Amino acid sequence: MLSNTKRFTLEEYHRLIDLRFFAEGDRIELVRGEIVQMAPKTTSHVFCSRSLLEELPTLIQGRAKFQCQDPILLPSGSEPEPDFVIIIPKADNYLSEHPKPADILLVIEVADSSLDYDQTVKAELYAEAGINDYWLFNLVDYRLESYSEPYKDFQGEYGYAQRKYILSDRMAPLPFAPDAPPLDLSKVFPSFVDYESSEF
Repeated sequence: MLSNTKRFTLEEYHRLIDLRFFAEGDRIELVRGEIVQMAPKTTSHVFCSRSLLEELPTLIQGRAKFQCQDPILLPSGSEPEPDFVIIIPKADNYLSEHPKPADILLVIEVADSSLDYDQTVKAELYAEAGINDYWLFNLVDYRLESYSEPYKDFQGEYGYAQRKYILSDRMAPLPFAPDAPPLDLSKVFPSFVDYESSEF
């Protein structure tokens, strides 16, 4: 028996949100017309995200704006909600619409259980949109994966021509602001602690 997957337009997706079709707290996003349930966050994911919230705003101050788990509009019928997006400042602070690819300086995802999805589906999605720089904080292999130079091959597949691994104890320059202080990854990745010997 054949089954069909219902694909939603952005307008239909927004209508469902307006109608409160989704429960409060549902972690969902629209990817190529499909409503995707995002993976639950582990403690490592939360630690890394919290650390980025502490470190990144200082580094980009006066250079760019910063949003966390908020929507961006992509031309593939997608409205993902990346963990972080660094965007150019706008006079209305994006009141009129969500950021589009031309507004985006850097997309950041944090991944452990969703690692394969973020390395493939998300990377292709961001490359297709022409987003030049994509950072993936890989909590499985303890490294930052820096993707750049989006391309489309002869088969119509999208990807990034450059992928660089930066270990968790190194410094990571911001691709859109080489003159800015680099991000100290040792302050972002969880460190291994012998909690059994710790006193509470």
